[in-house]
Amino acid sequence: MTPARKALRPTTTVALSLTVMAGAAFGLAPATAAAAPAPTTAPTTATSGVSVRFVDIPGDGGVNLAANIVAPANADASHRLPLVVLPTSWSLPQVEYLAQAKKLAETGYVVLTYNTRGFWQSGGRIETAGPPDVADASKVIDWALANTPTDPDHIGMAGLSYGAGISLLAAGADPRIKAVVAMSGWADLVGSIYGERTQHSQAAGLLAGAGALTGRPSEEFQQILDDFFSSNLAKEKDLIAWGKKRSATTYLDRINANGAAIMLGNSWGDSIFPPNSYADFFEKLTGPKRLELRPGDHATAELTGLLGLPNTTWTHARQWLDRYLRGERNGIDAEQPVQLTSRTGDGDGYEGYPSWSAVPSGQLRVPLAATEKVTANHDSGANAGTVLLGGALDQFLKLPPLASIPLLPRSYAAVWQTGAHAREQRVRGTVKLHTTVTSDRSEGTAVAYLYDVGPLGVGKLITHAPFTFHDRTPGTPFGVDLELFSTAYDVPAGHRLALVVDTVDPLYIEHNPDGAHLTFSSPDADPSHLTIPVRD
Repeated sequence: MTPARKALRPTTTVALSLTVMAGAAFGLAPATAAAAPAPTTAPTTATSGVSVRFVDIPGDGGVNLAANIVAPANADASHRLPLVVLPTSWSLPQVEYLAQAKKLAETGYVVLTYNTRGFWQSGGRIETAGPPDVADASKVIDWALANTPTDPDHIGMAGLSYGAGISLLAAGADPRIKAVVAMSGWADLVGSIYGERTQHSQAAGLLAGAGALTGRPSEEFQQILDDFFSSNLAKEKDLIAWGKKRSATTYLDRINANGAAIMLGNSWGDSIFPPNSYADFFEKLTGPKRLELRPGDHATAELTGLLGLPNTTWTHARQWLDRYLRGERNGIDAEQPVQLTSRTGDGDGYEGYPSWSAVPSGQLRVPLAATEKVTANHDSGANAGTVLLGGALDQFLKLPPLASIPLLPRSYAAVWQTGAHAREQRVRGTVKLHTTVTSDRSEGTAVAYLYDVGPLGVGKLITHAPFTFHDRTPGTPFGVDLELFSTAYDVPAGHRLALVVDTVDPLYIEHNPDGAHLTFSSPDADPSHLTIPVRD
């Protein structure tokens, strides 16, 4: 990876456009990001037995956090109520959760939502879920205990995306937090945006563009972005250390010791935070836990709930909080802790499993015996879609990214296909690729795609993942073990499975020198194969 080579393409422009469109959809005005802080206490309004009050809260180091308190209109200090703290998503203001906060307050909660530092009317700089953000969460709880009728023994946190990540991190730092709902977030930030040493450029570009429009990035964050997009290998260790500090997996022992009941939810097609790290993290949690995975892209499964419309994800979130903060026996803890919805199924019915490892009941092993050689740095036409859009089209229209497998240029794409399957193949879990790669250059990137191929040769994307290598000896074979992004997909009887590997995808920064070639082989002593988890 040469510094400044293969840097960000039109990604930033795309990210900024998407951010503006998202802001318009929420009725936001990005120019108000630099507006003056709100008054310390704004007038209280009450609707349907719920009061809403806008306040300023001193966060870590005295940084002002713009917040609102939503509570039953008749709440007073004589009767303590459970508290739910909702940190905002990246770039969204504190009114983001207002519809859900009102639903919670109507059933007897004090709800405190606040703008995370560096965004909108809150002070400070964007720390990207760093230690100041985690400390802010505890300061917010302190303030709620001193200024609202909060029960100190019944405190929870919940959030979407950025708010989910902060909530998980706070659960490891503050033992007062008894329940967490983390939706469309991350457990491993390094794996999410730099998995297999590959920069997820569209995802990071979207975050960078949105942060620049609605907030004030810290110098550290800006430096990380500069090194990330310029492919500065000399700073790779710094990037990884920065990401680990912001990953719940780093604090797993503390989270387990504090014992909060944790519900995790994500979408199969999340193009910012793929579901793999949530699944791995879930397996290692020792307290009460629940994992929900469903069709969609980043935060698309939760979006209608933010608008106050019926939403299964938010319904389950409220039930989780009711169970572990209010003690209600509503049955959510009696269900199997892993709940999945297939991308190809009808409706939003869930399949229940006792653990993530129990999701597949068997494995389909596909040998990759043929040797394939491709010319790198050319897009074959196989790709994983566009950030935010690809998974959403799959969710709402059952239209994942498509490719005509017979028409893929074999000089740019390695292709292996199975025969037509006599019965349906219910893919459940994480597909794994083992192969041997030889490159005539010391560095490179490849992207593996698994397709469901119909009778006409049109492939529907089931899953994919990229990998990047550096400092390899040209001409010397090396093994690759790659986990593709976890999924649930039903391949119809009569269809084939196809593995395609090429070297370019718009979602990622690639590191293929011009004129490079990659060879995928299957040595007798170490045969290449694809392992597909399936459910009977």
